[in-house]
Amino acid sequence: MLIKEYRIPLPLSVEEYKVAQLYMIAKKSKEESQGTGSGVEIIVNEPYDNGPGGSGQYTSKIYHVGYHLPGWLKALLPKSVQTVGEEAWNAYPYTKTRYTCPFVEKFFIEIETKYFDDCGERENVFELNNSELRSRIVDVIDIVKDQLYSSDYKKEEDPKYYVSEKTKRGPLGENWVEEHWNSMNNNHNKSKNKCIMCAYKLVRVEFKYWGMQTKIEKFIHEGALRKIMVRAHKQAWTWQDEWVGLTMADIRQIEKETQEYLKSRMAANTDNSSASESIDGQQNLNTSPSGQEIDLNVIDKDNDTYVDISSMEVPKSKNSSSHPSISSKQSISRDQEVLGDGRRKLWSRSNSKAGLPSPGECVCSN
Repeated sequence: MLIKEYRIPLPLSVEEYKVAQLYMIAKKSKEESQGTGSGVEIIVNEPYDNGPGGSGQYTSKIYHVGYHLPGWLKALLPKSVQTVGEEAWNAYPYTKTRYTCPFVEKFFIEIETKYFDDCGERENVFELNNSELRSRIVDVIDIVKDQLYSSDYKKEEDPKYYVSEKTKRGPLGENWVEEHWNSMNNNHNKSKNKCIMCAYKLVRVEFKYWGMQTKIEKFIHEGALRKIMVRAHKQAWTWQDEWVGLTMADIRQIEKETQEYLKSRMAANTDNSSASESIDGQQNLNTSPSGQEIDLNVIDKDNDTYVDISSMEVPKSKNSSSHPSISSKQSISRDQEVLGDGRRKLWSRSNSKAGLPSPGECVCSN
């Protein structure tokens, strides 16, 4: 298991961020529900007591990610692989979220978050033991210095350029953390425009499959989670004109409307998917996006074929005297195995060169 603690300073107060966080969750849920085969289902959204962080709001969601997969791959994978489950406990200023995939039993991502009005200098807010502290990696994210690139970058979501129309806050300079922290500690110059808070996120990633664990866990942290966190916290700041002034009653109404919207989107996606499957399902399975035929035997390298050779006729060579026909009792190839009922098992390797075994392939003979 790879444990990282992300520390993300923000030019907001903890009180402000409570509304910002809930607004962002609702908006992002809508964004993730665009396109056939994708969407977010909110299964449960209700208060809880005596849970993580004490009392708060519990939600259970299912993310359908099929839209983000290539058509040929989506056709081959079972639907359970195309979903991710999320459970979240929000007892702000403490939250806990856990992600799982039904088809991958030994995999999970767990995120615990605590929010404080500081700049990220607390050393052990999660009260880790000595062993956990030794294995923990601390990663500080700066919403100004940590940049996004290519299609992930939007100038209107860059804190270096953003200025709020409602609060007049921004833009942020390279040294904004130091400036805001000094302002917070200066009793004679306290300003709401110079407040600062920090989101401490303890992230545990486990992909417990031998031979792949370290690489996959590192990739999830560095190739996926970190970029998502950078983008989300830039948006928390640059979307402030959308959430500033909202009350918790407003947020609960937005959540209710979002849940109804997601239900209608999922119903529409289901209807569209059922209609299209009967028309072009076979085309998606056998063709690539470019229209070329796909040999499914090449994709599925380990597609084994059982052949009963007792009734098989082996074509005779043109020169029958020098190449006699082969009897079913004789060895007919190097790639065969006798089964319990007397049949032989021929290993079909359509993507291997004729006469050459694939790497690691077992050659069996009688």
